[in-house]
Amino acid sequence: MSDRLTHQDDEGRVRMVDVAGKAGTQRRAVAGAHIAMSPDAFAAIRDGQGPKGNALQTAELAGIMAAKRTSDLIPLCHPLPLTSVKLTIEPDAQSGGFDIRAEVTCSGKTGVEMEALTAASVASLTLYDMTKALDKSMTISAVQLLEKSGGRSGDYVRAPE
Repeated sequence: MSDRLTHQDDEGRVRMVDVAGKAGTQRRAVAGAHIAMSPDAFAAIRDGQGPKGNALQTAELAGIMAAKRTSDLIPLCHPLPLTSVKLTIEPDAQSGGFDIRAEVTCSGKTGVEMEALTAASVASLTLYDMTKALDKSMTISAVQLLEKSGGRSGDYVRAPE
């Protein structure tokens, strides 16, 4: 890990990192999020009976679309030619919510962690939006990088909690 922030120059001004001299490598990142909700909202979404239609399919599509638009949302992210975005949302009956997992890959000069995190975040926000008529007290949590591979900093796997 570097001991300085990469998005600042020597005078502390904000900058986009110059990746021109870096070799392209295969990059992969996996991010997750969790949304907890009331038992009624959980059952409706799990069974595809939400007030706005199938919330799970809509949230998966929203997450995929968000990964593709990350550089439009996060100011210093490079636009990347993504090769794959996979988003899954699984029910977690024990917590009364859903686990969201976004996996993003590309062959490029910079990583796809922000794309994976954006996908997981937007998918969880979409579930909230599609379900808020049933439960306004939903909680989105555990938005986090789970794994990454490729690039100069090497591989990372989040330790189990």
